Amino acid sequence: MYRREHRHQLSFENFFLPFGGKLSGSNRWIKLVELIPWEELENDYASHFSKGFGAPAKPFRMALGALIIKARLAITDEELVEQIKENPYLQFFIGLEAFQFTAPFDPSMMVYFRKRLPESVINDCNERIVRHGLTMIQSAGTDDDPDTGTGGGSSSGHSSNDDAPTPAVNQGTLLIDATCVPVDIRYPTDLSLLNEAREVTEKLIDAMHPPIREAFGQKPRTHCKKARQQFLAVAKKKRPRISKIRKAIKQQLGHLERNLASIDALIACGGCLLAAGSHWYHKLLVVSELVRQQKILYHSDTRSIPDRVVSLFQSHIRPIVRGKARCNVEFGAKISISVTGDGFTYLDRLSYDPYNEGEDLKAQAIVYRRRHGHYPEVICADQIYRTRANRAFCQRHGIRLSGPRLGRPKSDPELVAEEKRQFLDDQRQRNAVEGKIGQGKRRFGLGLIREKLAATQGTAIALAVLVMNLEKLLELLFVFFSFLLQLLSGNEAIRRAEEQLLGHQAAAA
Repeated sequence: MYRREHRHQLSFENFFLPFGGKLSGSNRWIKLVELIPWEELENDYASHFSKGFGAPAKPFRMALGALIIKARLAITDEELVEQIKENPYLQFFIGLEAFQFTAPFDPSMMVYFRKRLPESVINDCNERIVRHGLTMIQSAGTDDDPDTGTGGGSSSGHSSNDDAPTPAVNQGTLLIDATCVPVDIRYPTDLSLLNEAREVTEKLIDAMHPPIREAFGQKPRTHCKKARQQFLAVAKKKRPRISKIRKAIKQQLGHLERNLASIDALIACGGCLLAAGSHWYHKLLVVSELVRQQKILYHSDTRSIPDRVVSLFQSHIRPIVRGKARCNVEFGAKISISVTGDGFTYLDRLSYDPYNEGEDLKAQAIVYRRRHGHYPEVICADQIYRTRANRAFCQRHGIRLSGPRLGRPKSDPELVAEEKRQFLDDQRQRNAVEGKIGQGKRRFGLGLIREKLAATQGTAIALAVLVMNLEKLLELLFVFFSFLLQLLSGNEAIRRAEEQLLGHQAAAA
């Protein structure tokens, strides 16, 4: 159930502080509150809850605000709650009306916040926040000075215009790229995964046997000590031989097949898989799939298999081959992002299975048209996007795709030099999307995702993109007010100079 509180937006001046004083209007969290359309976003959030059933959920502003604070400060859930308890600006940001010394929610509530705000909802909030923030900054510039602008190139095109009778002229620049967002798992090896799976089956046997001891008899033998010694004999070696590794894998597979047969016998005798917990049933399914894959890999010459399991507790993770110098294979979600000419980032695709990012160019161009009302004038992308199908799509819609044209080089040296200059200029512009990826990985947590569930990992990734756009809006807001301050200072200096000139003229007269 969700209980909406119909009240007007609380001003930071009315936020009650028991120790006296008032909040500062120039604080960054106060500015962020003004950039987010809370009421508009809450309407969609409230529609996901049933009416009159269950305990009332936390307000939308508290949920999204807490997630934004966590992503912006790069802290844990426990540290987030402590920071909110100590900081009145953070309490105002999540929608409290007065400072309180107690925690507004438990750290475990952050898991439910991430589940209630999945990746699709966060992406929608991202677009609305960017649109609202730019509108607010532009309206402030129009009210104060008609000549003042944000200088974003295509920033004025964030309003959707799907129902336009005639297509608009292509405007702006679209930068696209893909990257892998690694998750926090141990580097997987076949032997370590099999050892971990064997331990899971042993725990299941230990939990399933006591309730049916009288009907089944003695507990099945697992030989856990012997299996552990066989694993450590190879795992502790610095550089074990391939023959030793294969022998150890064969031994662990033998232990696993015996344990799985024992589990089947316990089930046939009336044993319950839920005796150890509901989550262990899912782990047993993953273990069965892991054994099937490892048997195929052991008896074949290949080292690759579709949908390879690399983690028992995060079975949705797949290896992503990136071909980078630092690490050839990464484990996590692969994402496609787009950056507009004014510096705002959007998450266009998230998948745990590897895919060819060149297939996303058409969809990203279409989404750009939905957001801005027109196609981009230029798309800057690397070589994998320059397929014949993508070139034909861009040519059909009047979009210039970066990169050298197909065919033999022209004989005119001036045209060749011009194409080379254009290509280098496009490459310089494309560096912005690489910078956004680096900013997300170094500053906002995309370098290592610590959430465990697939849904919450998607929320964390989308939140990092949203927070990067909030930082960009704050930067534009700061630049605007700095320009306005300089303009006012210049006007004041001109007024003083005129007064001094008039004074001199009066004294001379």
